Amino acid sequence: MERVGGADGDGRMTVGALALDFGGTLARPGPRPTGEVVAAALKGMAGTRIPDGFAPLFDTVHQRVREADRANGGHTPFAEEIRRTARECGAVVPDPEGAVPVVFTALPDAEVDPEAARALRLMRETGLVCVMAADTERPEAVRRRTLERAGIGHCFDALVLSSELGVRKPNPAFYAAVVEAADCPPQEILFVGNTPDKDILGPRAHGMRSVLVAPDGRPPGLDERIPVIAHFADLPSYLARRAGA
Repeated sequence: MERVGGADGDGRMTVGALALDFGGTLARPGPRPTGEVVAAALKGMAGTRIPDGFAPLFDTVHQRVREADRANGGHTPFAEEIRRTARECGAVVPDPEGAVPVVFTALPDAEVDPEAARALRLMRETGLVCVMAADTERPEAVRRRTLERAGIGHCFDALVLSSELGVRKPNPAFYAAVVEAADCPPQEILFVGNTPDKDILGPRAHGMRSVLVAPDGRPPGLDERIPVIAHFADLPSYLARRAGA
C-alpha cells in the first residue's frame, strides 16, 4: 500500500489506511426502522402473526434497547429486538434472524453522496487500505449492496459494523477490530467521521489519527490540533497538503 506522509497539527503522520464512518460522512443520514416498517415487513413472511399493537411496542423496545446499548457500549442484535417485542405482545415470528434482511431490504439504506464516492475512489486508487467503521443496525450484506450500487463496493478491504461485531463506538473493542481489519499500526490509521466522541476522541485514545467532517465548522471545545474538513470530498486535498508539508 502507498503511505501518505505529513502532519495533522500534533506531530508527523503516515497514513497507511483510512477508517471511514458511513452516515453523515460518506452518506446522507438514512431512514430508521420504525415499528410500522418492521411490522409491515414481518407480515409478508410466512408463518408470522403480527397483532395491531406490535408497531408502537417495537418503537418502545427499540428505544429502550438503544439507550442501554449506548450506556454499556454494546449492540443488541436487531433480531433480539424483534424477539422481545413479539414476546411482549404475543406476536408469532418463527425466524427473527431471517426477518432482519427482510426488514432492511424493505427499508432503504442511506444514500451515498456522489462527491464523497468520487473522493473515495480517488483515494483508493492511491493504494490506501479502506475500512468502513460504522455503527449501524443493517446487516453486512445490506450495507455491501448499498456500497455496490454507489460504485464504491470495491473500495473497501473490510467492513467493521456494530451490527456484526456486537459492540458500538466508542467501545474499545470496536476500535481494536478496526485496527485488526486495517492490518497496520494504529498510528498509520486515519479515522474519518462526523461525530467527535466516536470518530475523533475514541480513535485517538486508541492510537489512531482522525479528521472530523463538520459542514458547520469546528465544534466549540474541539482541540484546535484536530483537523476539520467541511465535506468528505475535501479529504483528498487534505491528504495531498499533508503529504507536501
